[in-house]
Amino acid sequence: MASSDFIVVILAAGKGTRLRSDRAKVLHRAAGRSLVEHAVRACRPLGARAVVAVVGHQAAQVTAIVEPFGVRSVVQQPQRGTGHAMLVARKAAGRTRYALVLPGDAPLVRAETLRGLVRAHADGNAAATILSANLADPTGYGRIMRKSDGSVAAIVEQSALLDDQRGITEINSSIYCFTLEKLWPCLGQLRPANVHRELYLTDAIALLNQKGETVLAHVAGDSQEVLGCNTRAEIAAADEILLRRKRDALMDAGVTIYQPDSVRIEADVEIDCDTVIEPAVQVLGKTRIGANCLIRTGSVIADSVLGDGVTVKPYSIITASRLAKGATVGPFAHLRDGAELKPGARVGNYVEVKKSTLAEGVKAMHLSYIGDAKIGADTNVGAGTITCNYDGVRKNPTTIGKRVFVGSNTALVAPVKVGDGAYIAAGSTITENVPADALGIARGHQETKPGWARARRRELAAAAKPSRKRKPRRTPRPAKRSKKRR
Repeated sequence: MASSDFIVVILAAGKGTRLRSDRAKVLHRAAGRSLVEHAVRACRPLGARAVVAVVGHQAAQVTAIVEPFGVRSVVQQPQRGTGHAMLVARKAAGRTRYALVLPGDAPLVRAETLRGLVRAHADGNAAATILSANLADPTGYGRIMRKSDGSVAAIVEQSALLDDQRGITEINSSIYCFTLEKLWPCLGQLRPANVHRELYLTDAIALLNQKGETVLAHVAGDSQEVLGCNTRAEIAAADEILLRRKRDALMDAGVTIYQPDSVRIEADVEIDCDTVIEPAVQVLGKTRIGANCLIRTGSVIADSVLGDGVTVKPYSIITASRLAKGATVGPFAHLRDGAELKPGARVGNYVEVKKSTLAEGVKAMHLSYIGDAKIGADTNVGAGTITCNYDGVRKNPTTIGKRVFVGSNTALVAPVKVGDGAYIAAGSTITENVPADALGIARGHQETKPGWARARRRELAAAAKPSRKRKPRRTPRPAKRSKKRR
């Protein structure tokens, strides 16, 4: 089938009431992507003349996801079923001969499976071809009833199954290929004769059968590909399958992953060979990790770029940051919002870096906060150093030159600059620029009082002793004189 002969229609208008969510069903996520993005990505390699998404609930948000992939959106308003959705897409289909139709909540289907469905439809000269699958537990799905010649006689929904049909395990995936000149007349004959007052594509397939048209079913090689996402549990199951696929593909490409079931690596992540991922690691979003890296237990990396040979020690968090070749982070470090480490830079225990650049060979190893700063090559940042970047209104920059020694427990009150080769004395609060090769020191003069502590201890001990107060003696009262009458 030539690419000019068919289009793809993705049905993405539904709300998904069983999810009990204010978010449209196709906007829910699995393996770091929205459900509809998974469906779009599966269709792109097919080379269709066009891909059309029928949108409805939260149409603007769905459109914003699919448009960057070259997908055209058409709005179904109101939503009156899958058959009505195809009628909405009719204008976009133009004079195309065939349409591949799939729901936007089918994140597991692969391009090669869709390609096989299209090929089977063309080879069978069918009016409609259904992608089916055999499930061990087909509960909840419509069943495929076949004729003696193998073509489809009917799709029977779960509630309508007869006793002798309940053992059938071949199910309808709701993914179809149609010959459009056969489909359009049937859609025009549909009537909303159901409790929801909607038009269904399955009813159109029944009409095609009644007209004696050929309806086929193409069985998916992997039954997991047709699993839907109608509930939170089903989305979680799809997420797990996608993550397993991703891990398997990375391991096949030369990445070591220990205890893979404990590791989350999302769909858009790229990792080069000979990198080692330890247990309980999460690599999220559009992260790119180079070769020969070591990502140790419990670390979380999101939307970041790591060069070759980077080491991330246990329980570090890295978000929207860039680490050049040979950088080291952690343990228990936090890099975020534009942190950048140049080659060989090191960030250690309980250090937070935000919107800052640490040049080659910089070391900040202990208990520090570095925000809105630029630090020159080979500078050492002592334990407890803080860049005081926020003045209550705006964020201010700190600039530290090359080969600077910043003593422990230093506060750099931005905006402030420290020149190349300068020293900052431990415990200083630096509020003015420090020139190159100078010593910056800003702390109170120490006063030592010999014997003060001993005297203080004696004073405290004395105050703690119970007081011994004498009780006053009681003076006996004189006897009362009786009054004599005169």
